[in-house]
Amino acid sequence: MLKIEQNNHTYLKYISSTTAISGAGRFPELDPVEERLLNYYATTWHLDKLTTVIEAMHASPEISPSTVHRRLKTLRKKGYIGLRVDDIDTRIKYIVQTELCKQYFAHLGECIVAASSN
Repeated sequence: MLKIEQNNHTYLKYISSTTAISGAGRFPELDPVEERLLNYYATTWHLDKLTTVIEAMHASPEISPSTVHRRLKTLRKKGYIGLRVDDIDTRIKYIVQTELCKQYFAHLGECIVAASSN
């Protein structure tokens, strides 16, 4: 029972520190859909995979392609993602992370470490 309470406490510390990110003004605020999409792209970037805008629009069946497209525009405007044009076919655009995005995920990693250290 103590282990469960300790894990619960660790998770709550993590949630508190990540919630403070948006209030601190260090990073532009993300809505739940933007956060979910950004987490998805982060997993593909971690695997050194490129995701096209078209693939991204159809990657999440519970989010409509038009909503994904709007959120991509918003994430780009907020500075989290950029677009890279394919070298061969200029119609193809890849979603790439920006320096702000790298800092954002590094900060989330720091929050995990801080929450797990007692």
